[in-house]
Amino acid sequence: MWRSLLLLLGLLLLHQSCCFEFVVDGEWEDEEPGVHDHHERNKRATLTSQEEEDFQAIRGDDITVKSYKVESRITSRFAHTTISSLMMNSGSRAQSIGFSVQIPKRAFISNFTMNVNGITFVGLVKEKTVARRLYAQATSRNKAAAIVRTNSQDLETFNTEVHLPPGSNIEFELHYQEMMERRLGMYEHSLYLQPGRLVPQFQVDVYIYEPKGISKIETPNTLGEMFAELIKVTSTKDKAHVVFKPNVQQQRKCENCSGTAIDGVFSVKYDVTRDSNSGDLQVSDLYFVHFFAPSNLAPLPKNIVFVIDVSGSMWGVKMKQTVDAMKAILDDLNVEDRFSIIDFNHNVRCWREDLAPASPLQITDAKRYIQNIKPTGGTNINEALIRAAQMLVRASSQGFIDSRSVSMIILVSDGDPTVGEIKLSKIQKNVKRVMTDELSLFSLGIGFDVDYDFLERIAMENRGMAQRIYANHDAAEQIRAFYNQVSSPLLKKVTVHFPEGTVTEVTQNHFDKYFSGSELVVAGKVQLSETNTLTSFTSASTANLQLILETEADITELDMELAKQQHAFTGFARQMWAYLTIKQLLRERSMVTTVGKKRKITKQITELALQHNFVTPLTALLVESEDATERLLADSPRDPRQGCCSVVQPGPVSVVYATPPPWIQVPSLPTSRQAQSGPTETALPPNVNIVDNDPHFIIRLPRSNMDICFNIDSKPGHILSLVSDSGTGVVVNGQLISSKQPHKHKLSTYFGIISVYYQPEGVSVQVSTDHISMTDGRSSHSFTWGATADIVQDGVRISIVKNSHVTVTINNSIQVMVLLHRVWRKHPVNVDFLGLYIPNDNQYSPLVHGLIGQFSREPEVSVYDIHEGPDPLKKEATMEVKGHTLLVTRGWQKDYRHDTKRGSNVYCWFIHNSGKGFIDGRYSDYIMQDLNSFLQTV
Repeated sequence: MWRSLLLLLGLLLLHQSCCFEFVVDGEWEDEEPGVHDHHERNKRATLTSQEEEDFQAIRGDDITVKSYKVESRITSRFAHTTISSLMMNSGSRAQSIGFSVQIPKRAFISNFTMNVNGITFVGLVKEKTVARRLYAQATSRNKAAAIVRTNSQDLETFNTEVHLPPGSNIEFELHYQEMMERRLGMYEHSLYLQPGRLVPQFQVDVYIYEPKGISKIETPNTLGEMFAELIKVTSTKDKAHVVFKPNVQQQRKCENCSGTAIDGVFSVKYDVTRDSNSGDLQVSDLYFVHFFAPSNLAPLPKNIVFVIDVSGSMWGVKMKQTVDAMKAILDDLNVEDRFSIIDFNHNVRCWREDLAPASPLQITDAKRYIQNIKPTGGTNINEALIRAAQMLVRASSQGFIDSRSVSMIILVSDGDPTVGEIKLSKIQKNVKRVMTDELSLFSLGIGFDVDYDFLERIAMENRGMAQRIYANHDAAEQIRAFYNQVSSPLLKKVTVHFPEGTVTEVTQNHFDKYFSGSELVVAGKVQLSETNTLTSFTSASTANLQLILETEADITELDMELAKQQHAFTGFARQMWAYLTIKQLLRERSMVTTVGKKRKITKQITELALQHNFVTPLTALLVESEDATERLLADSPRDPRQGCCSVVQPGPVSVVYATPPPWIQVPSLPTSRQAQSGPTETALPPNVNIVDNDPHFIIRLPRSNMDICFNIDSKPGHILSLVSDSGTGVVVNGQLISSKQPHKHKLSTYFGIISVYYQPEGVSVQVSTDHISMTDGRSSHSFTWGATADIVQDGVRISIVKNSHVTVTINNSIQVMVLLHRVWRKHPVNVDFLGLYIPNDNQYSPLVHGLIGQFSREPEVSVYDIHEGPDPLKKEATMEVKGHTLLVTRGWQKDYRHDTKRGSNVYCWFIHNSGKGFIDGRYSDYIMQDLNSFLQTV
């Protein structure tokens, strides 16, 4: 979203005294929009190329710049940036000195200080009318007024101008804060560097601290090849420091040049370590922030209708760039996707009346259609959007689209409606009426002739969002970049909730969709309680797949760590909560239709901004001298086509709102008891069959009240059939792995993978020591051991208990529990492995078999002639079973369900020779070809 940041600070020296008067003139928040005609409102909508070229951080003749320093402290994705400069008027006469900074649109200025010849000016955020009144008290004479407006794609300009006597020194210091937004898998921190001259002390420092760890960090070469070697990065597991400190000679354009080559964006990109898909919950100073960015999930299929404005105003470069972008987007569609194209001017045309599969033939034809479009005529947005929604609704009602899929409309337009229904509020109602809950609308507004406020409202109201496309930049690349953010939806209907009474004042916690490479962020306040742990539950769905993920955090641990960090931003959680809350309230304010509601939200925003020292559209920064006699004013004026709230810049498409505001709400827990308490740990009945360690089988015979043990001495890589039931369609197989090296001349084997396959639904669950994966023939999802989770799909339920065990339940009648054994990573012999626990009362069919499954039909067992053996601790006996007479030994094996380190003893009769005589056939009969294979008749 486009906004302008206005700051004109005038220091006028009167009669060689220290009396200053200042004024800022601009469009105030309480002015009525629409008082100027359409062309006047947009007369200064964009910077000219000359203005962009003329931008300099420091302006003035005979100015000696002693230093220019930038420091950013990023803690848990929240950045506090300080820009400071010290300079002197080296000329023989008084002159105006300018100090300008370009900052990200999404940032809030938090402070500005200035020292002029010993007079210190300190910034205070005030409610806008209060700031104007106090400022007016100091400006009763000779007012100096000007407006500075700038529009770039991601940056806004902060301008200061000071009239300085000869030989005088001045020091500027600007502070701003912003939340790092994850786009396409990376956070990017950008600093605009354009000093316009050589600086003796020039330095940029970026300090990053991420408590969970930094997985990667990059410094793209955006300033030019000559500076590539001067950017130094040092990093540890959880910290990074990026420094750029060129000396004067290194700053020069050439060896003998007097101009600086530093001119552009200094960028740092990074991502964080995520040990699970359940999210990262952090608590500091009794504020929490929950970051949710799962990966390794299969993308959902998409149904997209592209609605393209082809009115006369799109003629030329706009249309060419839109066509180029659409061709690239069409090439990126997946084979499972379905799409169509609607183009509109005063008429509405459809490339296809119904959705078409994204086959090579259809994509080629769609490209040809787009290429032949000739812009002309008016703009009928109303009918075009209604036709697009009806197309998607019809496809859904007729069963032509995948039930797992996500349906969306992407609108590209550069102007206001001029044909058909032209009243914006009426169009908004018409579109809302035809859009079902399953549809989302994304709006792209090209240039500044379009009413962006309307595009944003209509998108937000229909579970989407809007983005401005800047016509004086590469619009094609901007459109493609936006599409890339929404091209891989992974989850639908994501909700982050907390146990009742544990948190308050939670920001937006329900999201319609989650897109790959983005991040959902929820913040709030922690309620004090007897426990030191805060728990969150995240529920989501991918149509057939239902997830409940659990994570927790200690409420004091992070504060202790932050206190140890020299460059951490200790107030990050408090400020991030305020930042998110204000952003969301500003969005809500832009959508309300009654004066009363607007006034109430205005009060909320103002109070929060004053408490947290943020300059917003409803507050201003009053900069005054220590004795409060000299005052300056910083203001944030409106976007002329956006109404009151131009400060709100749309972020990456990670947050797509499912319901209209209000946004600030106490978290509402789902009605189901399971969602309120999080994932449910499934307890196994007392009688279970066990396969654990290397691998020891323990078969429980309930009728005989007896446990029988045997080992399987097979080879690493072999897959053993454990349960094979063609009647219910259930298969449980396990693949063996080996120890790192032999111990006492023996190479031990363990289960490294356990597979549970449910044939009727084609669902396969594979549990390894690294992760748990689920596939259904169409998609694949992966989960780590690092979080508690509950996943349900097509009658199969997977319950993961963090770093402990997984229980797979099929149709509430068959359970399989897989236990994780972790060993010291550097152990010379041992490896991580899995144990298997299967209840005796599983409801198999009479066809069940396998090394464990065959004992669902308990055999008759007789044990007699119990006598002392060679080992006095292990008696021997004779066993008769299945027509065989066997010599058995009394011993014990371990059940690790309740104590994963030491286990509990299970006393059993041990069958030698890999269970020969007790199992049907030989153990080699149970070796399978793959993890989902059924056992043939033994």
